[in-house]
Amino acid sequence: MTQKEQRERLGRNDLDLEDALIDEAANTVSEGAKRLNRKWPELIVTGLFGGILAMVLVKQATGSEILAGMAFGIGLLALKLAHSELFTEEFLLPINAVIAGQANWIQVFRLWLTTLVTNLVGGAVFAWLIVIALPDYHKTIADMALSYINQSSLIVMLSLSLLAGATITLSTRMQQGTSNDVVKAIVCMITGLLVIGASMLHGAINAIVIFAAMMAGADISILDFLQWFGIVIPFNMLGGLLIITLPRIVRTRRVLWAVRKGSISLEELEEQTS
Repeated sequence: MTQKEQRERLGRNDLDLEDALIDEAANTVSEGAKRLNRKWPELIVTGLFGGILAMVLVKQATGSEILAGMAFGIGLLALKLAHSELFTEEFLLPINAVIAGQANWIQVFRLWLTTLVTNLVGGAVFAWLIVIALPDYHKTIADMALSYINQSSLIVMLSLSLLAGATITLSTRMQQGTSNDVVKAIVCMITGLLVIGASMLHGAINAIVIFAAMMAGADISILDFLQWFGIVIPFNMLGGLLIITLPRIVRTRRVLWAVRKGSISLEELEEQTS
């Protein structure tokens, strides 16, 4: 018996692929198509909310980056429950949908731009509220923001940006692989722990803290922020796209291409995963 025949015998699908890869392709294409085909009002609203307050509170109380990261995981869980999204969550799913012929690149760029802008606008409003409501936290916020801006070297900055993009994108991939809410909550907690606890640089998340610090009078100029942001965001994208998205596309490319060519419909693919 050949390897191909053995794979088909062991699996429940006719595509000569592991069942887990079939499941992944079906789930990511379906969810990616939903996100890309949202109407403008839905798309704008989903990008507005980000959980950062718990992280600041725990950092103030304990001084621990690890505990602050775990607290931020609660914010990530809140994002999921509210069906809101961070910019770097939008790499794997939409691109799989485009490759499978369920959307186009214009929709992808629309999604990326709108999510990033609304993350920043929503973050600025949230930062303003934090500064007004929590004057005793200004020093903690400023210290956190300066730690993001002032990196020891450019290579460290680039590496931390790549890791943040890859980690958030991987989190999205892992949550697509399970329907268990407890597992999803654990993934959020671990993601927060890694991103914040390891002091990774994430353009949308860190920007909220930097905005708050600037409003609180920290020694950070708009030019400082723009220079930082102009480096971090592209490398967040590279981390999510090259480290996580590209390898997953390579693994599921036959499924995605079969859907695109019409060899199997998305509905038939989803039936094979049920």
